[in-house]
Amino acid sequence: MRFARAGVLVVLAGGALLAGTAARSRAKLPLAPPLTIQGLYHERADTLRRNETLSHLFARHGIEGADLQAALTAARGLDPRRVPAGQIFEIRRAAGSPVADRVRTRLRDDRILWLRRDVADGTWRADWEAVSWVPEPVRLEGAITSSLYEALREAIPDSVMPRAEVDRLTFDLADNVFAWEVDFSLDVAPGDRFQLLFERLRSSLGDVKYGRLVAATVTTRGALKTAYVLPDAEGNNAYYDAEGRSLRRTFKRAPVPYRVTSRFSYGRLHPILKQVRAHLGTDYRAPFGSPVEATGEGVVTRAGRWGGYGLVVTIRHPKAIETRYAHLSSIPPGIRPGARVRQGQVIGYSGTSGLSTAPHVHYEFLKNGRQRNPRRVDVGNGEPVPGARLAEFEALRYRYDRLLRGTAPVFYAASAH
Repeated sequence: MRFARAGVLVVLAGGALLAGTAARSRAKLPLAPPLTIQGLYHERADTLRRNETLSHLFARHGIEGADLQAALTAARGLDPRRVPAGQIFEIRRAAGSPVADRVRTRLRDDRILWLRRDVADGTWRADWEAVSWVPEPVRLEGAITSSLYEALREAIPDSVMPRAEVDRLTFDLADNVFAWEVDFSLDVAPGDRFQLLFERLRSSLGDVKYGRLVAATVTTRGALKTAYVLPDAEGNNAYYDAEGRSLRRTFKRAPVPYRVTSRFSYGRLHPILKQVRAHLGTDYRAPFGSPVEATGEGVVTRAGRWGGYGLVVTIRHPKAIETRYAHLSSIPPGIRPGARVRQGQVIGYSGTSGLSTAPHVHYEFLKNGRQRNPRRVDVGNGEPVPGARLAEFEALRYRYDRLLRGTAPVFYAASAH
């Protein structure tokens, strides 16, 4: 390329700039080598390690002192004390600069934080990027051969939903939807069947996770149980049976979602004492440290060691009812006599304290001071759908039934036999 200005000839060729009068020979001027620009920025991902603070991670990338304070001030909504170990931060730094100029991290499932540093004046600004999620309906049906857990894992391949999310679905079904109706460690038998309709969520970034159960039918030992979701006024998922009765009851069937190892009995051989004694409760095998939930709302009356029960929590409920949770490994702070607890709240963690041979939870249900078989306790009927929403519920139930029975299209359907 050539152009002339004020008697000067300028030639651009091969990245070299030659200047001079028309009489000057270009051949006598030295040629500079082509300029190649590489690595304008260095980018890497860093992880917040155990027992370190956010300031340690930022310092590894030159963000400290006044820079650190400015960055954290800009990042409103980011609490440095609550960032969990394992949180990933994507850091960008300009080549030759000792201080990073951009930080990106995903907070929760629905937000991404961008921190950007102005090179000119060193100020930081923060921007939030929303991550959108789209629900996709999934239908499953099949038979239970050994357990609900195994049946769902067999029915849902990894390509549809990760194993951890399948486990969330299983827990939701057993502990939140049918917890008052079915004890999946006792009530199911080989050949029992299920039909499920749930939402799989896909994010704008391509992530996949479990959303919520929409409808279900479960047949256990010949008894049909149904569930349909109808969000309450606060937007929480509430479930009703086909007749419009709430599935929520005063008491859950079990404090943990695990298999029963010893049932309520008036005479059994004690594994440690080697004597035939009454076993006036139900034992649930639970891995050491598993959360143990209160089966009903009430007030804690005991939280500590008590003879052969080991570490135990007892809760007083209305109508002269008491529940006991024994052989715990630990009790959360705040669970002490006089504390009020809600149904489903974690009141301890499974262990082997007291007269116990393996990690499990011993659960008792007492009425007027006498142990009762929790399997035979009448927990009452659920509240019906509010009258003002009955038409809405019936319309939803009709739509969900069509999806369950395969007469309406879904994103994915599977069958396990």
